[in-house]
Amino acid sequence: MTTDATPPVVPLPPGVYDQLPAEDYHRQPALSSSGARKLLAPSCPALFRHEQLHGRPPKRVFDLGHAAHALVLGCGPELVEVDAPDWRTNKAKQAASEARERGAVPLLPDEYAEIRAMAAALREHPTARALFDPDHGRPEVSLFWRDEASGVDRRSRLDWAPDPGPERMVVPDYKSTICAHPGELRRTAHKYGYHQQAPYYLDAVTACGMDDNPAFVFVFQEKSAPYLVSVIELDIVAMNLGRDLNRQAIDLYAHCMQRGVWPGYSSEVELVPLPGWVERAYEMGEL
Repeated sequence: MTTDATPPVVPLPPGVYDQLPAEDYHRQPALSSSGARKLLAPSCPALFRHEQLHGRPPKRVFDLGHAAHALVLGCGPELVEVDAPDWRTNKAKQAASEARERGAVPLLPDEYAEIRAMAAALREHPTARALFDPDHGRPEVSLFWRDEASGVDRRSRLDWAPDPGPERMVVPDYKSTICAHPGELRRTAHKYGYHQQAPYYLDAVTACGMDDNPAFVFVFQEKSAPYLVSVIELDIVAMNLGRDLNRQAIDLYAHCMQRGVWPGYSSEVELVPLPGWVERAYEMGEL
């Protein structure tokens, strides 16, 4: 359990911000979709609070994801190509460290080539190309609003904000992944809480007056050649489940903020069974 004061950051007024730097967005104390997911099991408020105060350590998987976003969306951090075969030498490590210090993403030459190939492949997909059309939208738009039920300040950063028009607004979100087959994406969406992200972002769009009835789709792209793409929309059951979990997270956040206490896992001894499939296999004599 952790107890501490809220970080002394002045909240931005509710609204839509087109050119807010990423670091300024992430410093805002408002609750994000990723934060809402971090509050709930298998995580907990203590882990959420630690990450909120101290940030996340850099990971290569984050570097590659950020780089893909930058080339696909045409907006994002500087990409720095480090002329080295790998990251094992001190020179390469130093170059990577210097790049990260100024907010850039370090890439090896083969990684940079792969990211460029991904961006080119995505532009060949007709639906994805239309969703990220630079003539009809803008990247990296930050939205801030207040939750009426709890009074909690909330925030979202859209990968892409389509220009308003006579038709229903369709908000796309880009994800790189190992496998973009729709059947596999069912598990991916559940594992990473994308069924919470989608309704959270739709709340942002409606609360900020961008569209009264928007839709939200994910554009998944595989990270290996030929860099296949799938565009999916989660069904109503997934969206309803995500909305319910988001409400739990928002109310939990409000409770923790009010008390100034961020509990970890249970302090009691927990009785833990094996997964159901193991029990079934044992009963069938398969173990």
